[in-house]
Amino acid sequence: MDIPRIFNIAESAHRIHNPITPEKLATLGAALRLEKGTRVLDLGSGSGEMLCTWARDHGIIGTGVDLSQLFTEHAKRRATELGVADRVKFIHGDAAGHVADEKVDVAACIGATWIGGGVAGTIALLARSLRPGGIILIGEPFWRQVPPTEEIAKGCEGSSISDFLTLPRLLESFGMLGYDVVEMVLADQDGWDRYEAAQWLTMRLWLEANPDDEFAKEVRAKLTSDPVLYAAYTREYLGWGVFALMAR
Repeated sequence: MDIPRIFNIAESAHRIHNPITPEKLATLGAALRLEKGTRVLDLGSGSGEMLCTWARDHGIIGTGVDLSQLFTEHAKRRATELGVADRVKFIHGDAAGHVADEKVDVAACIGATWIGGGVAGTIALLARSLRPGGIILIGEPFWRQVPPTEEIAKGCEGSSISDFLTLPRLLESFGMLGYDVVEMVLADQDGWDRYEAAQWLTMRLWLEANPDDEFAKEVRAKLTSDPVLYAAYTREYLGWGVFALMAR
């Protein structure tokens, strides 16, 4: 049980597996007005930076679930490094269908809404773990500008233009699901650069250390194509944000 190997390689040096920077992650924690003892569930928790830093800065109690064994190990080490291993735990497992044993104050899925088959399904999944009056956090891409062709949409790592909405339509869709949008923190281009470009050095160093690995050809192909594709498509067309929702 694990994510595709290419992601474990390309993002192995990442603490945050999306375009949100550490500064914006801190901004989000402050914006939510987290109190000591707030219980947080994070589905698709990656390397655990959100839960670990919020436990350090706000005293939250957290549980993270992620399909990557490597990232889960990173999260556990990060918790120990920050001195919060007694307040957060990380589970290597499939977040799809995961429901907390005890209701939480904040239920999050930051950039992994495929676990619920899309935004609506993921919100429904998170709601099953949420106490009444709690907050759902959804991290999701949106079109900064709608691509003029399907080819450009595919260059943004989508399958079609219909994969994502514009920001106003995305916010509107939350309302149609019965939720108020009560906060949002959006990635900027620097955050995108740090998320995407950091993968290139990681892949290059991996190739130098593993020239005879059977997977090297795929890593080489990704390293060759990704910088140009990112500059031409994702950087220009795709936005990304974390949205805080409360049921009406």
